Order: sequence, then structure tokens, then C-alpha cells
Amino acid sequence: MPEDSSESYYQQTYEVAKRPKQNYVLHLSLFLVTFVTTTIAGADWISGFGGPYEVDYLVIGLPYSLSILFILATHEFGHFFAAKIHKVDSTLPYFIPFPSLPGFLNFGTLGAVIKTRSRINSNRAMFDIGVAGPIAGFIASLIVLIYGFMNVPGEEYILRIHPDYFSPDYGKGALALTFGDNILFLSLKALFVSGQQFFPPMSEIYHYPYLCVGWFGLFVTAMNLIPVGQLDGGHLSYTMFGAKNHFKISVIGFSILFILGTLGIVESFMDVNTYFGWSGWLFWALVLYFIIKLKHPPVYDNIPIDFKRKVIGYFTYIILIISFTPTPFIIYLK
Repeated sequence: MPEDSSESYYQQTYEVAKRPKQNYVLHLSLFLVTFVTTTIAGADWISGFGGPYEVDYLVIGLPYSLSILFILATHEFGHFFAAKIHKVDSTLPYFIPFPSLPGFLNFGTLGAVIKTRSRINSNRAMFDIGVAGPIAGFIASLIVLIYGFMNVPGEEYILRIHPDYFSPDYGKGALALTFGDNILFLSLKALFVSGQQFFPPMSEIYHYPYLCVGWFGLFVTAMNLIPVGQLDGGHLSYTMFGAKNHFKISVIGFSILFILGTLGIVESFMDVNTYFGWSGWLFWALVLYFIIKLKHPPVYDNIPIDFKRKVIGYFTYIILIISFTPTPFIIYLK
């Protein structure tokens, strides 16, 4: 064995030996708490906020919580198993619970993350680990969405929630929340919904757990695929186009988010009624700039990825385009 190879071998053996074990209790606890908070959030989205949080009420939220945990887990385990294939040590997913608060827009969770505990030393490994999560999460979201479109309940469902739904005065003077459209959601609607079939407007989608969660899955997938810094999309752009081009792309991605966020702020305070942009994009842009950073850290083995991976990378950016919603949430007074 060459001397440098021997040194590398013993260094890797030492790193493996000193790695901490998986904290199964912590991971399971976070998962269970997130299951509870997403179940409560689902019941609130479907039935209206405020409980009482009894068993019958919470059961209503199960389709929502199980669907959202399915999407988040599929995304994170995509990263996890890709890391395993490349012998990169990583944690199991940390699910992040978030309490359902009246008047506060939330889905019962802030998502889930895994943490790599050893270096990713090659562009191929960085690409594979980065791309596996979004593709897996996208497929899971697509499954939930298609099921939702194929099983839209009739008018009696919305009437149980809002008995006055078809009244001319329904919702007048109240705040309304509308989910924004994206290319994929519109395409699935055109494919699965006939002209004679009742389909809820985007201002009522949150009452329909599979449509709501599927839409949310696309929203989270698109957020992760924005080609900035160390987001999943940033890993792809770094390994596909190199460090210099990655930084240029990061600046462009950050600028687009900053503009969309600024337009959302202007819309909120000046009431211009363009309904383009969202103030949350400004917050996300600032998080990317100050916390995640626009640059990607260097990878030790900088050998370019192969053509097959580049094709997969371009396909993944198509997922970003068809899943991205410039104006994901519109809140207005009816």
C-alpha cells in the first residue's frame, strides 16, 4: 500500500471511529411531536381553527399529517440513502415541529433536515446526494397530488364546512387566503378535472388535505431547488457548472427572490392589487444571503460530473420551473 494511501486509510478509519452514533430517541421524539403538530394543523386547516382538540377533531387531520410526513420523509431519506451509497456519514432526518397558532400561516412543521457528519469529497457524490432528495420529494408530492385530484369530494364536502358557501354574501368582509398556481398544479387540474365536476377555488384548497399537502410539497421542493449557496439547487449548479458560474447563478437566484419579495412588500402596504410576488421571498432571500450564504464551499475532488448526471440535473431544474409559485400566498379582504 502506498504511503499516502495508508495515511488516507488511517485518517478515514479515525474519522469513522470518532463519529457519534445516531440519536434514535431524539429523531423519534421529533417525528412524533411533528406528527402531533401536523395533525392539529391539518384539523385546523380543514375545519377551522380553535378545536376543541378532542379525538374526533384530530382524526380529521390524519390525512393531512400522514401525507405531509410522507413527502418530507421521502425527500430526506432520498438524501440519506444517496449519502449511504457514497459512504458519507449522515444523520437520520430531524423533523421540525411547529405549533398551530390561530391567525398564523403555518403547516404544523418547518420541514425536515439531515446533517452530513463527514466530508463530501467529490462532485459526483455532492450531485447525487443533492439531487436525490428533491426528485424523491417531487415524486411523493406528485403521488399525493394525483390522488387528491382523482378523489375530489363533491359540493356536500365544502357545504359541511361552510354551509353558506354558495350564498352571494359568503365571506364578505373577511380575510381570504388564496394559494397561488404553478405550472404543474394547473396542468394536473386540466388533466383530471372535467368541466362539469365541482372543483374548489384556490381560496378553499386548504380544506382539501391531499391537494393542500401536494401543493405544499411542490412549494418546498421548489424552495430547495433554488440554485443558491448550499440549497439542493445550489449543490446541483456547483457540480454542473463549476464554482465561478455557480456564484453568478446564485446572485441571479438571490436577486429574483429579492425582487419578488420586494414586490410582495409593496403589494402589502400600497394595495396595488397586482398579486405578484410574496413578502416571504424577501425573508428567504435574506436567510440565504446572511445565513446559508451565496457561495458554495469547495469540493476536494473537482472532477466534472458525467453527461448522464447533467441530464438528470437539467431535468431537476425543469421540476423547479413547473413547481415554483411566484405568488404562493395571497391574503386579501373580500
